[in-house]
Amino acid sequence: MPQSPRFAPSWTRRWFGAVGLAAVSSMALAAQPGTPAIDTGLHVASPDWRDQIIYFLMIDRFADGDSSNNDQGGKEFDPQDRRRYSGGDLAGVEQRLEYIQGLGATAVWITPPVAHQWWDGDVGYGGYHGYWAENFKAVDAHFGSLADYQQLSRGLHGRGMYLIQDIVLNHTGNFFTYDGAWDGKRPSHNYRRNQNTTPVRAPSQWPFSLNNPRRRADLEAAVYHWTPNIVDFSKLEQERDFQLANLDDLNTESPLVRQALRDSYGHWIREVGVDAFRLDTAYYVPPEMLRDFLDADDAKAPGVMQVAKASGREAFHVFGEGFGIDRADEEVQMRKIERYATEPDGRPLLPGMINFPLYGSLNDVFARGRPTAELGDRIHRVMSVHRDPHRMPTFVDNHDVDRFLAGGSEAALRQALLLIMTLPGIPTIYYGTEQGFKQPRQAMFAGGFGAGGRDHFDAKSALYGYLAKITGLRRAHPVLSRGVPTILGDSAAGPGALAYRMDAAGQTSLLVVFNSGETPVLLDNLDTGLLPGQALRSVFTINDGAPSPVADARGRLTFELAARSGYVWAIDRPAAAAQAPAAGPAPPQLRAQRLADGRLQVNGETTGEATLKLVVDGQLATATAVSADPKGNFSALLDTRSLLDASIEHRLVAWLPEAGSASEAVGFRASPEWVLQAEVSDPSGDDAGPSDRYRYPTDPSWGENRQMDLLGARAFTAGGSLRLELDMHRVTQVWNPANGFDHVAFSIFISLPDRADGVPALPLQNANMPAGLNWQFRLRAHGWSNAMFSAVGASASEDGEVRSPGAEIVVDKDRHRVSFLLPATALSPMTSEQTTSLAGASIYVTTWDYDSGYRKLSKQGSGHTLAGGDGARDPLVMDDLLLRLPAKAESSVDAEALTSPPADK
Repeated sequence: MPQSPRFAPSWTRRWFGAVGLAAVSSMALAAQPGTPAIDTGLHVASPDWRDQIIYFLMIDRFADGDSSNNDQGGKEFDPQDRRRYSGGDLAGVEQRLEYIQGLGATAVWITPPVAHQWWDGDVGYGGYHGYWAENFKAVDAHFGSLADYQQLSRGLHGRGMYLIQDIVLNHTGNFFTYDGAWDGKRPSHNYRRNQNTTPVRAPSQWPFSLNNPRRRADLEAAVYHWTPNIVDFSKLEQERDFQLANLDDLNTESPLVRQALRDSYGHWIREVGVDAFRLDTAYYVPPEMLRDFLDADDAKAPGVMQVAKASGREAFHVFGEGFGIDRADEEVQMRKIERYATEPDGRPLLPGMINFPLYGSLNDVFARGRPTAELGDRIHRVMSVHRDPHRMPTFVDNHDVDRFLAGGSEAALRQALLLIMTLPGIPTIYYGTEQGFKQPRQAMFAGGFGAGGRDHFDAKSALYGYLAKITGLRRAHPVLSRGVPTILGDSAAGPGALAYRMDAAGQTSLLVVFNSGETPVLLDNLDTGLLPGQALRSVFTINDGAPSPVADARGRLTFELAARSGYVWAIDRPAAAAQAPAAGPAPPQLRAQRLADGRLQVNGETTGEATLKLVVDGQLATATAVSADPKGNFSALLDTRSLLDASIEHRLVAWLPEAGSASEAVGFRASPEWVLQAEVSDPSGDDAGPSDRYRYPTDPSWGENRQMDLLGARAFTAGGSLRLELDMHRVTQVWNPANGFDHVAFSIFISLPDRADGVPALPLQNANMPAGLNWQFRLRAHGWSNAMFSAVGASASEDGEVRSPGAEIVVDKDRHRVSFLLPATALSPMTSEQTTSLAGASIYVTTWDYDSGYRKLSKQGSGHTLAGGDGARDPLVMDDLLLRLPAKAESSVDAEALTSPPADK
């Protein structure tokens, strides 16, 4: 017999009925006559969310405050296994609040604490993360009790901090699936209950327990959509109604489901005093359902905004997850995200959405060396596309993507963190970032997964101290949380300068400047609106020794930026007119003409004899020194063959270092000539690993596409740069990957001849290079990451030294081709102007897949595990090939003569 709805008339419901749902302050709550006393430790007024800094943590991986709840007897607990529970709980979070507050965070966002599916044998993974709910109104036994959760809330509020709970509206855990053909008109056809799940076979909470379409009452209740997995994310019906990764999709159009979800999450506001919700998988529910969830006028289960107001929270925050990353110069995902924040008629919907597109751009620029103009453009679009960017959480990594340090350097991480602290949005720090974590779900406490047997709550670590400084910077300067950025300078050609000014009414403006490159750059002719002779006041610098720029006679700034630097200056309002700068040499005059052979003829004039530098795209390491004659005339021929993008306009200036002045910039375009150096074919159907015994995972998202089957490759060079084209059996985009391909990870190794350095081991792949070869450079890329390494520090168990810039990736889905473009700077010493020759180089390519590490391999395999071997010792290589470039660079090559046999399996 179906269980009746459990909208229990607790004292909180009775209290709400007595006083109505009008918003009141937390002090007024305790003063209501004839009502129970309200725990003001649980219920506090909302903050201005623009001023908050969030610390995001996974309960199971953060701190173990009560070891007695670790193992619940379902074989779900094993701290050595990343798929299972490690033992973190709510009591542990409460015990570490001083550590979190010392970092400068003002709010704590926790993963879902609700009761959930502990182990799913169908997919071979555990629900330690909390997103597989089976009872939305109960605390999971691994995490503690309701009293523990209330104690965490009191602990936060007592420190002036706030509690953010992760919630899910789209799905429950995986309790049923469809085998074989699916018939939408017959939900019971090919329906199968998951028999390999603990601790329950179905949700224990009504009405979510009505999950068997073979029972008439369940079918008529229509709590679920009765659908199989999403196989095409481009189809709205599948995105909204099908199962995401085997998770049972709730019928969020149903009034019964909507009421149950409102009741469930209103419960946590009333009983625990939650201050905000982060809404998981917002894309997968219709926006109109969110209006009901927030504002429904229902006496049994009011909208959560009404519940929050009745607890004194006038500005309860709800921010959604829309996992979408736009490529440069695009805003498709940005506009999709905004549809969940603003309705078509302009009315606000969700108060905020997580800023994934900004995350994508800042990672591309700081970790991978993409042009800073891409980040400048993204910042501009954030301010123009989004109604309220100040309430959109910003981040550099989280639990669903690679750690920043898995493919970026610590210097780049410091820049990325400073960026989110100096832009509109709510900066969000993912736990462990302050301790230099490289694994996305590594535990902070000694007994947890990947912790190495020691705690990681080191308040004296360098990154912890750095974060404390930049959170302090944000708090000290309200213009950073309330202001509007104006992009003043960036580079369209590659790594280099990015400059923006933050302005807000009644606040001192700040100038924020970065150099994302590995070598010093020149920032020239920056127009900041300063008066001639006006100086800037330094308020923060990543490294020691901030410049002290002074505006020239035109009110512009020209100065050097150290490698991987970041600066913040205050633009004080002068009490009186600034003193005009002393007269000096006039800025040089410059002209340039591109010749037929691709070189650039440069001519110009300056004042008398002088030594100048001709600087292209701000790059001082490759600047050309030139001397003017007694009349001040100078000329030079510049080689532009290393400039690869014919679509962008490069900038050339003549700089007088001693005078600190630069000419007006001259624009020009390059015309690179790509020369085919090697081509190789690879047999179709040999994607089965060593001895042809590996098999793909069984999850339907893989299908019969054989995404790891290499069919051939071509290598082109241009001025020391490399373009590698890989032909595949099939390119898929099942999971809407940012890089344009999924279910395959490419590891590309470059071996240079006559080099004594390098290593033979393929890091973390249980394999070595083909006989006689060592690699010096390595690229690893899958659908959401793109990381470049050198062999410095590399071994069988270590990636090596992170490099920048990384590769530009181009996908031609129709031709089943993935191309990687590596600029010459990616294959040369990072602090040198020398270009590495690729003559005689070997390029070794392997395929596998990657999911917070190379995908698991086991004897039997599973939905997302490859089969046919032992992942602890067998090679993690599905297919491979080898190209050998000629010993001498040729203007053209005989492709047949350069064809190389496939590498041995």
